[in-house]
Amino acid sequence: MVVLHYTEMKPVGTALDRLCDADAGVSAHYLISEEGEVTLLVPEDKRAWHAGVSYWRGHKDVNSASIGIELDHPGHGLGYRPFADAQIEALVPLLHRIVKTHDIPRANIVGHSDVAPARKTDPGELFPWDRLAEYGLATPTPKIELGDPFDNDGAFYLALERYGYDITDGHKAVEAFERRWRPRRISGEIDGELRAILFQLLLDRDRGIAR
Repeated sequence: MVVLHYTEMKPVGTALDRLCDADAGVSAHYLISEEGEVTLLVPEDKRAWHAGVSYWRGHKDVNSASIGIELDHPGHGLGYRPFADAQIEALVPLLHRIVKTHDIPRANIVGHSDVAPARKTDPGELFPWDRLAEYGLATPTPKIELGDPFDNDGAFYLALERYGYDITDGHKAVEAFERRWRPRRISGEIDGELRAILFQLLLDRDRGIAR
């Protein structure tokens, strides 16, 4: 897996110092500045402590199965804004090389909020997932074919868990799903559009389209 984060620290040196502080108990494999400078912090074959308590598609210890990439960014706490073009331009070739090296399916390139929805909101609703999808580095937003198949919220939550999310906190899990798949509106409430998106994602995955 690859897990994408934002640092929610400024300037970038502050984040770098923390990620290199043995007493902080947090680390990542890479840090990418807003200017596009890529810094290797932990070798890819070593465990980094970036995901924390997390879950994705049956993995309860995401740190043991993932590469963590921190993006220099103020985050929601310090003035949320679009990600810098230079930063994304540096991320794309890095991701491409990681995916090829480790044979990572694009559905396993996720945000921190996807694997820890109760705790995290990064990289957030302004992260350009569709741009990554254009390069085959993320699952694209699905094109709805069949509409809303779930007749109650319980069925939706079971389907959300089947797709990969931890649904322990249902409201937060829905918010995380919205940040990734319907970023224009985040309510934490299940509606027909979300049900249709989720069903299409599962359908595409079963067809081998969204892996």
